[in-house]
Amino acid sequence: MKKIAMIPARYAATRFPAKLMQQLQGKTIIRHTYDNTVATGLFNEVIVVTDSDVIFHEIISNGGKAVMSVKEHESGSDRIAEAAAHMDVDVILNIQGDTPFVKREPLEKLLNVFEDEQVQVASLMQVLDHPEHIADPNYVKVAVDLNMNSLMFSRSVVPYHRDKKVTPVYYEHIGVYAFRKEALMQFTQWEMTPLEAAEKIECLRYLEHGIPLKMVVTDYMGVEIDTPEDMEKANNYLSNE
Repeated sequence: MKKIAMIPARYAATRFPAKLMQQLQGKTIIRHTYDNTVATGLFNEVIVVTDSDVIFHEIISNGGKAVMSVKEHESGSDRIAEAAAHMDVDVILNIQGDTPFVKREPLEKLLNVFEDEQVQVASLMQVLDHPEHIADPNYVKVAVDLNMNSLMFSRSVVPYHRDKKVTPVYYEHIGVYAFRKEALMQFTQWEMTPLEAAEKIECLRYLEHGIPLKMVVTDYMGVEIDTPEDMEKANNYLSNE
């Protein structure tokens, strides 16, 4: 299979504007993400897809590959689909630009599930242990069936712990997706669905059209940069690597 990684990179983030251009120990967040993705050695190509001249030149001027979006896009999936539409590729892996601590092992596990021809879309998740994280709507929870196919994604607590004699496992959805090209192109033809609009979780669009995501459990992948406070966590993480 021909496999590429695409990194959607929007400049005007709502909670933390220009976060991808913040310096993390001498290198911008978007370059950490790009360079670490390339370093996995898993992909035929790694490409940043952005709406920003600043981000585009940051990647190009440091020897990387980037393309500019032509249209405005609601989601990262829509952004990379535009760039991938005319590319000869089998599987596309979407890595969020604000995840600078990309590692090979979880991405390799994610790509391996596509050996099963039934899998159309896959994503990563990790076990949530801390009650405050389980209750936090910024942590997207995912419930899975016995075959690790997604049943529901929500910012609410899923599952609800009604029976205290049972100890449920809570999973956090990590925003790393992989798609067969055909599935990604199909996604872009659908309107935003009701649950997706309510939760602001784009992969619900697949579930609402009857396409489950194959979920892969991984260890913690570092720190996702959503707020200025996350920069301190990221610096600490990088210092301890």
